[in-house]
Amino acid sequence: MTAPEEVTPDAPGVIRLPLLTQQWLDLAFVHWAVDPAAVAPLLPPGTAPDTHDGVTYVGLVAFRMHRVGWFRLPGVPYLGSFPETNVRLYSVDGQGRRGVVFRSMDAARLIPVAMGRGLFRLPYLWSRMTVRTEGDVVRYASARRWPGPRGASCRIAVRRGERIADPTALEHFLTARWGMHNAFFNGAAYLPNDHPRWPLYRAELLTCEENLIEAAGLPAPQGPPVSVLYSPGVPVRLGRPGLRPAGIPTP
Repeated sequence: MTAPEEVTPDAPGVIRLPLLTQQWLDLAFVHWAVDPAAVAPLLPPGTAPDTHDGVTYVGLVAFRMHRVGWFRLPGVPYLGSFPETNVRLYSVDGQGRRGVVFRSMDAARLIPVAMGRGLFRLPYLWSRMTVRTEGDVVRYASARRWPGPRGASCRIAVRRGERIADPTALEHFLTARWGMHNAFFNGAAYLPNDHPRWPLYRAELLTCEENLIEAAGLPAPQGPPVSVLYSPGVPVRLGRPGLRPAGIPTP
């Protein structure tokens, strides 16, 4: 078993033949600390909770997906552009690869939702969604349509603050994730990504009314989040799914 790889603000490698290209824009990263034992049963086989100083996190990440494209083809303007809100956890596999695990991925376009569920077995869900910017305030809203549960919804508003010149180790841990772990047809798979270093800003959480975290099988957050960040976004390349993780690492 390999020790977890170092957390780096820059991608460890360049994906030269991407499976998908896209842009992630106007992101709000809202995070709460959570007991690793509470999330371990929710992770794919062969992975374990990734921790920072003995603690792991659940993230509520709202943003705009923009111009998703296959391979090197131009991104699709309508079907490939939509709001999205994810509930995610932090994982590491037996090869030391750090990543995220999505517990839910609410998106506003039905066809991408169906493709994500069918081709990649991702937990995409069709929702009514909006992202609105008013000066330095960004408002995100979603209400789930299919497949449910009905009533799962989220309203977030953040006020963008100053640019972060030197992010903390925790801020890198929560944002500089260079792949995702996902239950795939033959077990668990690792899907790498690369993008420029995140431009991160301090953010004030003005509104947070959500039950997506609880709907994703996690305890409802208690108290304020430990981290709230904003980013205008980055262009992203996703690689092909890698091999099944080889065992669970020892922290």
